[in-house]
Amino acid sequence: MSLIIMLIAVGMLSACSNDSDNESIVTKDGTNKDELVLAVGGETEAGFDPTTGWGRYGSSLFQSTLLTYDKDFKIKNDLAENYEISIDGLEYILEIRDDVKFSDGEPLTAEDVVFTFEIAKESGSIIDLSNLDQVESVDDYTVKFKLKQPQSTFISLLVTTGIVPKHAYDDTYNENPIGSGPFQLVQWNKGQQLIVEENPYYYMDKSEFKKLTFLFLEEDAAFAAAKTGEVDVVSVTPSFAKNDIPGMDLVELDTVDNRGILFPYVKAGEKTDEGVPIGNDVTANKAIRKAIDIAINREVLVDGVLDGFGTPASSVSDHLPWWNPETEVKDNEMEKAKKLLDDDGWKENDQGVREREGLEASFTLLYPAGDEIRQALSIAFADEIKDLGIQVETKGENWNGLEKKMHSNPVMMGWGSHDPLEMYNIYSSETRGEGFYNANYYSNPVVDEYMEKAMRSITQEEANDYWMKAQWDGETGFSSKGDTPWVWLVNLKHLYFVNDILEIGDQKLQPHGHGWPVTDFIEQWHWREE
Repeated sequence: MSLIIMLIAVGMLSACSNDSDNESIVTKDGTNKDELVLAVGGETEAGFDPTTGWGRYGSSLFQSTLLTYDKDFKIKNDLAENYEISIDGLEYILEIRDDVKFSDGEPLTAEDVVFTFEIAKESGSIIDLSNLDQVESVDDYTVKFKLKQPQSTFISLLVTTGIVPKHAYDDTYNENPIGSGPFQLVQWNKGQQLIVEENPYYYMDKSEFKKLTFLFLEEDAAFAAAKTGEVDVVSVTPSFAKNDIPGMDLVELDTVDNRGILFPYVKAGEKTDEGVPIGNDVTANKAIRKAIDIAINREVLVDGVLDGFGTPASSVSDHLPWWNPETEVKDNEMEKAKKLLDDDGWKENDQGVREREGLEASFTLLYPAGDEIRQALSIAFADEIKDLGIQVETKGENWNGLEKKMHSNPVMMGWGSHDPLEMYNIYSSETRGEGFYNANYYSNPVVDEYMEKAMRSITQEEANDYWMKAQWDGETGFSSKGDTPWVWLVNLKHLYFVNDILEIGDQKLQPHGHGWPVTDFIEQWHWREE
């Protein structure tokens, strides 16, 4: 690490410790036991407004949600004391607590819940409330949601959407959030740090920590700060994780933060309304996709690219309640993959590249420029697939470039959500060509029918059964056992060095690395008893 970066890191930490309200930064021996310093990810430039997506990938810190997931993804009450779903699945009625106050001391009522969801629906953000027909307050502490049609995934929105105060919401709310969550924002020095303190009106068990300081540091600066004892929790990449830091433990969290290759599913020839090419004649061939899927050695990718800090991936939702375990991939079957291509008429030419009816088995694999892990995965993948007789060139592109080429070129992508709606977005015929959703134009009417039934189910159990069938019903599905429009490669592990006397408890299977997912249960963190 350069001396300049070290000085910047130390300077920022000194600024934190000199704050007039802070006697000393927490050290590894727990000297100041009611404060923590964390460097757990990048800054959220959009701010802290849950009506536009803040809090979907971790604790919203400042706001509370109506419902919540426990570590096993069972739905628990939060602001809501209980909820009912009508027999036809069109109405959700929630009774909320009458003892909740926002951090400014004003009471939280049903009117604030209604306001939040109306604003979120109007925002046009990542929060999709297009199926919400109406939300109304039945009385001061009862809310009724009316849907246009049943939607099993609607409950996920009640779990992830923090409630904002009607009386204090304006155009600057994202930078000055007021909520009923466990913490309140005190100071945000953009590009440097975020300081939060306990919300004195929080209605659940209060955190042991009165103050949290989040530092926005580059990876090497964050690692240096951890080594000098200036932070209590720091996220690291695999390249740093094999180091030892005295007084800190490495915590490895399993995830569905996956990386996989999107393969154009249809043949070339069509274009979008904007003139962007659609389709690829090589990857439209099912034998090519299936052979690649079973030939690739995922364990080699985990060990070689992720230094062992990951797991092989079979799907976009491995080990979540809606994942079908029958779809787990048996990989590294190179000889079987070669036979599959031989039987489909793909024969090697003099250069060792397979051809079929004059078409060469070659393509360019794109990845987001600047993403070292996706670049390394792409290069390693291309090298492995040479033995199969498929020629792959790798190329980095910015996101604007990827948007113009992803319908006709394979792309190294990453997903991972706690909402089964993600499967619908990636695989439904209805979402073909919608932004990064179903960019490969996959379509299967049987899959569509299963996913439609999953969406319209009343219970989560019924919905999960249909989600599993959409993946594989014994004959078809969108998984590797079925159509294989994607080849999933690895799930990253989220890696943190944690003060060795700090207990962060059991965590949920972590989602994609947006936001700060490790903070999901941060109000329950505590020092270990010695």
